[in-house]
Amino acid sequence: MSLETMPDIGMGTFRLTGDLCREAVRSALSLGYRHIDTAQFYANEAEVGDGITASGIPRRDVWVTTKVWHDRLRASDLIGSLQDSLERLKTDHLDLTLIHWPSPNDEVPMAEYLGALRDAQKEGLTRFVGVSNFTNAQLDNARVILGDTPLLTNQVEVHPFLSNKAVIRHCQQQGIRVTGYMPLAVGRVMDDETLIDIGRRHNASPAQIAIAWVAQQGVVPIPSSTRPEHQKSNLDALRIELSVDEIDAIDKLNRNERIASPDFAPAWD
Repeated sequence: MSLETMPDIGMGTFRLTGDLCREAVRSALSLGYRHIDTAQFYANEAEVGDGITASGIPRRDVWVTTKVWHDRLRASDLIGSLQDSLERLKTDHLDLTLIHWPSPNDEVPMAEYLGALRDAQKEGLTRFVGVSNFTNAQLDNARVILGDTPLLTNQVEVHPFLSNKAVIRHCQQQGIRVTGYMPLAVGRVMDDETLIDIGRRHNASPAQIAIAWVAQQGVVPIPSSTRPEHQKSNLDALRIELSVDEIDAIDKLNRNERIASPDFAPAWD
C-alpha cells in the first residue's frame, strides 16, 4: 500500500521528546495510525524517525508531515533545513511539508519562502506542500504566489472552544483540506458538561466526541497522546456519528478560546 492522500486522522507529537516520543510513535503506528505529524520546532524529528523505524511499518505506508520553522524561511536556508529534517527522520522524502507560521512581520517575503517550498517539492524532498496558522487573506495570497502548485492543507487550531469556522469554510471552498491541531484543547474538553452528556449517549469519552466533531467537519484531527489506550480511543472516535443536534450543541461551545497564539502570530480571522 502507498498513501496517495492524507489519512483522516494523525498522531500529533508536539511536546513529545526522547524515549516517550519514540514509543508513542511506535505504539500509534502499531494501533493503526498512518499519519505522523512533527515539526522542526518540536526538536523531536530524530525520535519520530526512530519510532517509525521501530514500528516495522514500511515507510511507504506512513504519511510523515513536518513544518519549517520561521528562522529557516530564507530561500538560501529552507531547502537545507528540509535536508536536515530528512536526515533526522531517516527518510529520503516527506509526504507533506508545511510553513509552520507566516514569517513574523513579513520579515521574509511570502513569495521567497513559498518559492523555496515549491522548489523543494520539485526536487523530490516532499510530495505535497501546505501552510499552518495562515489567515484567510494570507492563504489567498499564498495561492496566487504558488499558481499551479496546489496547497494541500492549512493546519490550524480547531477544538470545540475555538471552532475556527471562518477559516475552515474558506479553505474548503478553495479545495484545501484543514488539519486541526489541539482538538482536545490540551485536555480541557474532558470537563465540559455538554461533551460529557453527548459522550454518555454514544458510550464515548468527551475526548472522542471532540475528535468526532472535528472529523465530521471534514477536518483532519491530530491529537497527541502517549498512552496506547488513549491513542486507540482517539482512533476509534472516527467511527462515532454525531447527530445534527449534537453537532449544533458542540458548535455553541465556541468561545474563541485560542491556546496557541504567540506574540508573532498573525492577526487572526
